[in-house]
Amino acid sequence: MTINTLDWTSAWNGRVSKADAAPFDIRCGDLALRLATEIRANRLPFINLPYREELEKDLEAQTPWLQSFEHMLLLGIGGSALGARALQKAFYPQQDRPCHNGRSLWIADNVDAATLDAWFELLPPEKTVVVVISKSGGTIETLSQYFLARLWLQKSLGDDWKRHVMLITDEAKGYLRQEANALGLASMPVPDYLGGRYSVLSAVGLVPAAFLGMDWKALIRGALAVGAPLLNMGAGASELHRHPSWKLAVWNSALMAKGYSQIIFFSYVPLWAQFGLWFTQLWAESLGKEGKGSMPLPAVGVTDQHSTQQMFLDGPRDKACLLLSSPSLSRGSQFGNDLPEEWAYLRGAHFGDLLQAEGLGTQMALTKTGTPLIELRMGRTGEEEAGRLMALLEITTVLTGWLLDINPLDQPAVELGKRLANARLGAQGYAEESADLEAFLGRAPEQQEF
Repeated sequence: MTINTLDWTSAWNGRVSKADAAPFDIRCGDLALRLATEIRANRLPFINLPYREELEKDLEAQTPWLQSFEHMLLLGIGGSALGARALQKAFYPQQDRPCHNGRSLWIADNVDAATLDAWFELLPPEKTVVVVISKSGGTIETLSQYFLARLWLQKSLGDDWKRHVMLITDEAKGYLRQEANALGLASMPVPDYLGGRYSVLSAVGLVPAAFLGMDWKALIRGALAVGAPLLNMGAGASELHRHPSWKLAVWNSALMAKGYSQIIFFSYVPLWAQFGLWFTQLWAESLGKEGKGSMPLPAVGVTDQHSTQQMFLDGPRDKACLLLSSPSLSRGSQFGNDLPEEWAYLRGAHFGDLLQAEGLGTQMALTKTGTPLIELRMGRTGEEEAGRLMALLEITTVLTGWLLDINPLDQPAVELGKRLANARLGAQGYAEESADLEAFLGRAPEQQEF
């Protein structure tokens, strides 16, 4: 039997010690009560997945239709795209390999006019389903893509365009929900209280997973297994105190109190590299508030040993590390015995052995230079393990936010940029933002050619 483990051997390193955890650890009782209350009220649905039964029923019914297409064009940004991309790269790597001729997922997660136009030019509309994801139904980047995609489909397919669209949005409100109801478009809900960065194990991430043929039910099973000990907590706090998410939250809070302002997510599971970008949004958007939080830094082993690791090892001592590894990765091709003498130590070894050695080397080097480090060692790298990892990091993020006395479920600062962009585009109702724009654009320029 393979298991997943957290290795704490190098966690209390550098300026941080177990004693620094005490001021945070004593809050376990109060936060256990808060957690139990929020779970029972379904305000943390990514832990108990109260929508699971309906989701599984709907997704099983929709999968044959989804898989009747050769291409899926996913329109979404931030949490509407990062989880889907992480799963795609981890469990459908064949799309990036030579001579791929199976189904393909294309994710439009930016305002990139050239790429969007290229997709419209090259994708066959009759073989493409467009999936539009926005919880609010009003995300301007996603809606603008949808308006253009709708026009593209209509030009080629006429009235049949509606059969090529699915909207994933709020169950009751917002423009996309109105659109789905008015036009009879296929749709699936984003449950209440499920923000984008916590939504990967809902229709947001599982619709593209089902399209690509992943074992999406295993993703759900894995997540539920991690949350299960927290669903029936008794009057005490013992269940939470033993839970790895609590220990990680206390560790991160102690790190921040000691001036560690950055947390490296170093993936030595190559196909899981995109989990680092998913974690970056989860952590940064949840905890970067009121001058608090730590900056997540995604890194890929061994690629970033030749770039950012110089800074990690010899730069400011303000970084801690979560290092993702797995002993079960493929060892790959074996080296022959005809290697030059200076490389004789590789004779008979496997290419994958190099990754394991490099990961150990990085772990030891970071520890030696005083970097607090926890190894997330995955026994296997299947869908169930991915669900476990995502659930663990989501719960850790919420608990860390509570220990910092901030709300880890909102993102107030993000809205300012959106309001200013809307004002710039001429939207109504942004008088204050329009005035700020006028002042900003009216500044005397100070420029230099290069």
